[in-house]
Amino acid sequence: MKLLSKWLLSLVILLALVLNSSQAQQGTLSFAVLGDAEPKPKAEFPHMAQAVADVNTLTPQLNLQFVLGVGDIAHKGTLLQYEQATPVLQALQLPFYPIMGNEEYGSTPERFLTFANKWNQGKATIDSIRYTLEFTQVALVLASPDFSRDFNDEGIAWLKNEVSRLAPKPVLLVVHGAQQGVFKENADKGISHPGFVSEVLSQPNVRAVISGDLHMDMPRVTHSLELGGIHYLHIPALERTKIPDESQHTPMYRVFHIHADGTVVVDTYENGNLTPLAAYQYRFTL
Repeated sequence: MKLLSKWLLSLVILLALVLNSSQAQQGTLSFAVLGDAEPKPKAEFPHMAQAVADVNTLTPQLNLQFVLGVGDIAHKGTLLQYEQATPVLQALQLPFYPIMGNEEYGSTPERFLTFANKWNQGKATIDSIRYTLEFTQVALVLASPDFSRDFNDEGIAWLKNEVSRLAPKPVLLVVHGAQQGVFKENADKGISHPGFVSEVLSQPNVRAVISGDLHMDMPRVTHSLELGGIHYLHIPALERTKIPDESQHTPMYRVFHIHADGTVVVDTYENGNLTPLAAYQYRFTL
């Protein structure tokens, strides 16, 4: 009888642990973020293809719900690069939510939107270069630049109004490049419009800025930091590294887990390795 009671107690504890784990997973928003590609001189995307394969493998294990793209997929916005990237991105099992980068402005927003929807094959509809994904615990505001990697007054006004509309819900901004001065490795490159700081980032519900553009090699730079209460997360480029130099390229992507209690865990994966790299984990609270 005592043995049976112990067995039943163990079973109850096990079931409770499983239930708690399931509930925790259900309360967590998890997504991957892919960085710049724009390969040259050839329109080939082997590292992006590997990242897509990795994300597909990790999706059931991590309960990933979608994938973001921070821009600069097609070098100079050429039709060839868009076409070559298409089967790679169509292999994603999850909806893909990209924005434009400065490279896509080698062509037009219309071309970008056409291919963004081809990449999704009905899994998601991208009908604007600026849009918002809203969830229970957070909103993701995705804003393509208006030209190059910068915003004009219209873009700043949209961002200001959107962040204000969402308040007090925490907001993560997804932009191609952060504002100038954030990443010291190339402080002159980035958003220069003063309204990005004074009108958008000044709003108290902005919690993080997710960006790419700089093609930084994460082992050799400061890739994640907090300034003025806002967290800046760099997404490394998949096909080419530029900073601090081009001598070493380590293709990586990042995965965000936003838990129900407001804890955000950002993991970094090296292509081909399905275990996150502990040295690059970053945490903050919404």
